[in-house]
Amino acid sequence: MREDATPAGHPREMRSPATPGPGVPRLGLRANLGQFSVLVAVNALVGGMLGQERTVVPLLAGEEFGLGAFTAALTFILAFGVTKAVTNLFAGVLADHLGRKPVLVGGWVVGLPVPLMLIVAPSWDWVVVANVLLGVHQGLTWSTTVVMKIDLVGPHRRGLAMGWNEAAGYGAVALTALATGFIAQRYGLRPAPFALGIAYAGLGLACSALFVRETHHHVHLEAAGHVSRDGRLHDQLTTREVFALTTARERALSSCTQAGLVNNLNDALAWGLFPLHFAAAGLSVGRIGVLAALYPAVWGLGQIVTGGLSDRFGRKPLVAGGMLLQAGSIAWIAATSGFVPWAVGVTLLGAGTAMVYPTLLAAIGDVAHPRWRARAMGVYRFWRDAGFAVGALVAGVLADMWSAEAAIWAVAALTGASGLVVIVRMYETARATIEP
Repeated sequence: MREDATPAGHPREMRSPATPGPGVPRLGLRANLGQFSVLVAVNALVGGMLGQERTVVPLLAGEEFGLGAFTAALTFILAFGVTKAVTNLFAGVLADHLGRKPVLVGGWVVGLPVPLMLIVAPSWDWVVVANVLLGVHQGLTWSTTVVMKIDLVGPHRRGLAMGWNEAAGYGAVALTALATGFIAQRYGLRPAPFALGIAYAGLGLACSALFVRETHHHVHLEAAGHVSRDGRLHDQLTTREVFALTTARERALSSCTQAGLVNNLNDALAWGLFPLHFAAAGLSVGRIGVLAALYPAVWGLGQIVTGGLSDRFGRKPLVAGGMLLQAGSIAWIAATSGFVPWAVGVTLLGAGTAMVYPTLLAAIGDVAHPRWRARAMGVYRFWRDAGFAVGALVAGVLADMWSAEAAIWAVAALTGASGLVVIVRMYETARATIEP
């Protein structure tokens, strides 16, 4: 099917009827391919800022700062998760009121000191503070690139757009985690691996300031033709009402929210506990780097496929199936040992996450009205990224009380339960755009 036609034959790339002609904003991937591509590149740099930590920082906790307890070692993820979650919430409000581009540029300004702080940190407290700044940076930049891509493509390519956005971000996470693992093995944990972060921060700020254009006018265009089948979801909702709907009251929005929280709880486990678990089994830093990169690599590349599949076959099957696949893969990692079995486990975990991640974002975009979509996305990402903090606490406490394996088994069980909630509560949003 051509991109410029819906199944019913209506134009996909909508043009303002009042002011037709060149220069008028249009909705659609093809009509906005240049700007969309710039935003994909920017989000790859955002992902690289996160990837600089995936292999190296958990190992710094024990080797350079002498932190023996799992809970203490995972405090940097707790700080990151709480800060990013809160920032996501405010990023949506700011994007609706100030515009998308100022929020994006501001996020890069906040992120500039992070790699430098990690290089010179004389104590673990500096690492924690650096992750507070990283959380603000990620909340402002990643949230905004998500919203801007949805603004550009309109209602018919959301899954594909989110697939490319998340693929760029998490592909960069994977490549940077792999690169920093090999750099650290050759040159040490500091400072060499964080030179990548310095380059990412400079490029990200420059690209966002010079080449990214505001997308608010695309929102107004889509809002003019938006039809809601549910009277609760009109365009004049307060932020408090949007928060309540996305958190609990609306079935699809709240199902996505809880699945997102559990998904990032899993990511906190993979980010913070898995490297320590693998190191305790005697794996080298290089092999830990391969495992740390394999999971987001499969996750990132897989989203190019799964985002588009959710446009064609629906959001719910991918979300439910992805959560159950994640549960099984985490249980596999707990039940096995050795590089090859763990490589299988993190590969399957990446595949399950790829099914879920862009699809949840697209489902939120399906249900939310364009005029409060950024706020709904902010609420969803608030709860989703709170999963980092919850995961750090759950994994750290259970690992200290019993063992790393016990913590991994517990997270597998929580993930399976989340998948069942989606099966029971969520309705399909791609085919029935709004449902009571």
